[in-house]
Amino acid sequence: MKKVMVLGLTTLSLVVFPHVVAAQEKETVVATAGDIKPFSYENGGKLTGYDIEVLKAADKYMTNYRFSFKKTAWESIFVGLDSGHYQVAANNLSYTEARATKYRYSLPIAANPLVLVVPEGSDIKSLDNIGGRTTQDDTGTSTAKLVEDWNKEHSSKPSKITYSGEDVSKRLLDLENGEFDYLIFDKISVETIIKQKNLDLKVLKLDLSANPNNYIIFSSDSGKLQKEFDKALKKLYQTGRLKKLSQKYLGGSYLPSKKELGLN
Repeated sequence: MKKVMVLGLTTLSLVVFPHVVAAQEKETVVATAGDIKPFSYENGGKLTGYDIEVLKAADKYMTNYRFSFKKTAWESIFVGLDSGHYQVAANNLSYTEARATKYRYSLPIAANPLVLVVPEGSDIKSLDNIGGRTTQDDTGTSTAKLVEDWNKEHSSKPSKITYSGEDVSKRLLDLENGEFDYLIFDKISVETIIKQKNLDLKVLKLDLSANPNNYIIFSSDSGKLQKEFDKALKKLYQTGRLKKLSQKYLGGSYLPSKKELGLN
């Protein structure tokens, strides 16, 4: 009888224990627009992409938190961080000083410089040629700020920005169709879409001093979460998992340097 009772208690503990562990983990909501392939997009109704899979892989090393993912509009991501609806943002996010004053940045998860995209045959060769030309962008992005700052320095002949709210895939199609003159966006995204859709567009390197890396962003009160994620990110780098995710989703090894990850 005692043996039966002991066996029963052991079995019960095996059933209950996973739920106890899960209960100890704090659910952490990650906001993403889910419309920026290959970083965050839907496949078969489920969110995936480099940013999403990096978070999922890091989650396995994080004992105190459990990520869940919420698709939302781009303009709602930071509003949600401010209000406490979300604790994390993952959306091919670059570094800006304005964001850094309000939120916490992870260590870099990828190296992804900005590029200039123009139709084949365009006479635009660099930022020196965008005066009087037109582009499309979203409000509050690092690329929009780049053009806005350029306009301040070239006020006699500024570039015109239309804040369209369209995803980058649609904007690239519109660029090919001649609806505007150029687009500034990140290298990995535009090269992925141009190849997939066989677009007649040219990608030009930009000589910028701006930080070329991508990050995960955390709400201002998520310091412990950010530090635990950074530790997990280092493990992903050291085990080679981060490189495999980069090759699978980004089409190559677009990793930050060891120095940037504090591994030297």
